[in-house]
Amino acid sequence: MALKTYKPRSQGMRFRQSATFEEITEKRPVKRLTKAVRKTAGRDNQGHISTRHHGGGAKQRMRIVDFKRVKQGVEATVKDIAYDPTRSAYLALLEYTDGELSYVLAPEGLKPGMKVMNGPTAEATVGNCLPLAQIPLGMFVHAIELVPGQGAKVGRSAGNSCQIMARDGNVVTLKMPSGEVRMFDGRCLACVGSVGNKDWGSIKLGKAGRKRYLGIRPTVRGVAMNPVDHPMGGGEGRTSGGSHPRSPWGQLAKGGKTRAKRKASDKIIVKRRK
Repeated sequence: MALKTYKPRSQGMRFRQSATFEEITEKRPVKRLTKAVRKTAGRDNQGHISTRHHGGGAKQRMRIVDFKRVKQGVEATVKDIAYDPTRSAYLALLEYTDGELSYVLAPEGLKPGMKVMNGPTAEATVGNCLPLAQIPLGMFVHAIELVPGQGAKVGRSAGNSCQIMARDGNVVTLKMPSGEVRMFDGRCLACVGSVGNKDWGSIKLGKAGRKRYLGIRPTVRGVAMNPVDHPMGGGEGRTSGGSHPRSPWGQLAKGGKTRAKRKASDKIIVKRRK
């Protein structure tokens, strides 16, 4: 992926950086592989705001991605590289030899016309999906299952990948994008390569309006509010002191551990990310 800048014909274009979309080859999505995104604007079933700063945004149709790679042992051809408005990664449209179509995450280096395969008989090449126990040490993988047959849960956003560090019997140790090292069942499926669109994090929206297109509403600082509206509000003149950072409902916001003290997955974490 490449980024492009703009001539500053307006203040919104002065610092804007956006994708060139040069990898995208699909003209329009396969309609039966999409579904409408039903937006709630952050409201619950009673109409109360349960998640702040959500609302508005452009209409979107989510692409149905095959995270389980159910067609195993059947060769597929990459027909197109597609855009998905609801995720940071690009998608690859696969056409299997029996004519079935499906979307999968597009790894770096995958191009239209290339062949991919799922299952234990597949080779460890970019785009192929096979059990972790059969992928050589040191390789980077993405779209990894946490539980065999559950579907990919780890390493799905743009530019992300995990590295295979060690193997002991049917237990495979992976280094996560966060730096955490943890163990996986060797039967869990993973796709070879790293997720494409790695420059996604360098995109600059340039103006507040583009944030609203994404369905993100403005956020007001607590210290800018009145005492009746926020625990950190009030004070004569500009002040940020007098109270530790906390949420509007008084929950302390910094330093506290949010992970459960006795979690079942503690025993499979070899090294914490911190």
